[in-house]
Amino acid sequence: MTVIATPAPAPRLADLTVGDVVAEGAFPLTRDSLVHYAGASGDFNPIHYRDDVAVSVGLPGVLAHGMLTMGFAVQPVVDWAGDPGRIVDFQVRFTRPVLVPADGEAVVTVVARVGAIDTDAGVARIDLTVSSGEVTVLGKAQARVHLA
Repeated sequence: MTVIATPAPAPRLADLTVGDVVAEGAFPLTRDSLVHYAGASGDFNPIHYRDDVAVSVGLPGVLAHGMLTMGFAVQPVVDWAGDPGRIVDFQVRFTRPVLVPADGEAVVTVVARVGAIDTDAGVARIDLTVSSGEVTVLGKAQARVHLA
């Protein structure tokens, strides 16, 4: 039996208000997570899994890959939109690293809020607050979602 998935219906632009929280997410990270991501991405820079190397280049410790953090940031928006093809633009500014302790985990949290609505274009700008602990790790994180 073959199952063909169909995208969820898109949220309606008319139902959105600037300031609405449309999605949230929390993504735990361990050192093991970073090694798995390194294998999947091909980014084996040791600053992502070895404290001695990270410290030797002036970092406070092992940090998560920037692209992994960026992927976490957009995932709640993709889930809310129901189809990744509805994301027409996604931008972030890397402001602080996500430090991942040797023991335990770091958690990347995302809050997605409607920042602007362009009814003529059928697009909502979703502003993302992305943090780890009490620190905002991505600045000017925004996704534009086509909902017409």
